Amino acid sequence: MIGLIRAELTKFRSVRGWLIGCGIAAVLMVLLAVVAAAGTDARVGGPGARGALPRASDGTPVLDGFTFLQQPLDGDGTLTVRVPSLTGVALRPPTPGDSVPDEQEQATPEPWAKAGLIIKAGTTSGSAYTAVMVTGSHGVRMQHDFIHDLAGPTDARWLRLVRSGGTVTAYASSDGAAWTTVGSAPLATGAMSAGIFVATPPHQEYEQFLGGTSVIGGGAIATGTFDNLTAAGIGAGGDWNLVSVGADDSPNRPESTSTRNGDTFVLRGGGDIAPVDGGTGPKLEQLLSGGFMALTVLAVLGVLFVTTEFRRGMVRTTFAATPSRVRVLAAKSVVLGAVTFAVGLVASTAALLVGTAIRGSNHYPADALTQVRIVVGTAALIAVATVLALAIGTILRRGAGAVAAVVVLITLPYILSAAAVLPAATADWVLRITPAAAFAVQQTVPEWPQVDQAYTPAFGFFPLPAWGGFAVLCGWTAVALVIAAALLRRRDA
Repeated sequence: MIGLIRAELTKFRSVRGWLIGCGIAAVLMVLLAVVAAAGTDARVGGPGARGALPRASDGTPVLDGFTFLQQPLDGDGTLTVRVPSLTGVALRPPTPGDSVPDEQEQATPEPWAKAGLIIKAGTTSGSAYTAVMVTGSHGVRMQHDFIHDLAGPTDARWLRLVRSGGTVTAYASSDGAAWTTVGSAPLATGAMSAGIFVATPPHQEYEQFLGGTSVIGGGAIATGTFDNLTAAGIGAGGDWNLVSVGADDSPNRPESTSTRNGDTFVLRGGGDIAPVDGGTGPKLEQLLSGGFMALTVLAVLGVLFVTTEFRRGMVRTTFAATPSRVRVLAAKSVVLGAVTFAVGLVASTAALLVGTAIRGSNHYPADALTQVRIVVGTAALIAVATVLALAIGTILRRGAGAVAAVVVLITLPYILSAAAVLPAATADWVLRITPAAAFAVQQTVPEWPQVDQAYTPAFGFFPLPAWGGFAVLCGWTAVALVIAAALLRRRDA
């Protein structure tokens, strides 16, 4: 088998056009990385850019702006409150010449509007926190470190946070007597700020149409009503202080206000505490957008690697030297997969390095493991897709038909789905059942349950996890190879 692999590698190396094709595939990936990096919205370097945003513990860029009525908490303590009301107001975008948006009619709050209790390591944007809250339409939630979200009762209005040492535990109740534990989270010891808060994400509507997507909407204001507020171990009997966390980073955010009538507090303001919506911003995988073009070029080579021998009759010599046709197919698959994996790995690495050098790595938030995964995953995607092309070429024995089949199975579904040509529901299924599902290995932006977003292929989200999508491609390739092997054994050379 080693000798057979060496012979097939020699065949591949002896055709200058195939080597040039490998080079073209690599160059295309790097050139499109340059285009993607240079074409990134220039505003990403301005105020509010991802590179300037605070980060969660895993490096995720986050938003941290809210209306906070607080007192100092130096040690252990307990906060309890009832949230009888949470309402919302949508804001129209500012009219030309007017920097202040107009309020629309009173509306239900945004689904992820929040009003509740929070213990936070100071009032600096990005500092650690643990909170329990009533939301617009997702019931009670406990959230901490921006990226962690736990569901609580759907109908509770009483909330409680208990800090004991380095742990904060959240509770919820529907009557203020029987309490349900929502969850616990670590939070450093030392001086903290604790109190009630309100926040709301902006109102956004996502639209997908033939050839594109759009996001429309505007800001929002949430108003939370609180009563029965008790605080043990917090402050020293002093006044509650209003702080607009993150207001300096969002100059157009609505003003935070607080009013008190007896034991009832009303907080009003905008801002949000959540991971950044990743669907509409720059994404690291955009630097690897040339992967589908490199795949197409190398898939053509995969087809030609076998159909050229059939067309010229050279396959008879190959089968005469090695009667086991399945071994010949296996050797071709090994050689082609190894060569294209190497090309894909070099091209993906170069594209990532060049793209981040042009725009800056801080604009493409992703940890080292994620970067390795998308680079290696892209190389593996290209290699397996090229072997699939080889199998299809073996089945059809005609170069044009095999190339067309590869394009229809892999490239076309990806383009139609990512470019929003297909309806969102159709694109979702296409990227579940076709070999194009493997492009999920390039997704870097997570789907946050606590962030409203159109999680569709047009916004860069795939229906299957990274290696789940890759497994679909492997399944197609395995089936095609089995069929190709069976036909090789039955047909005459």
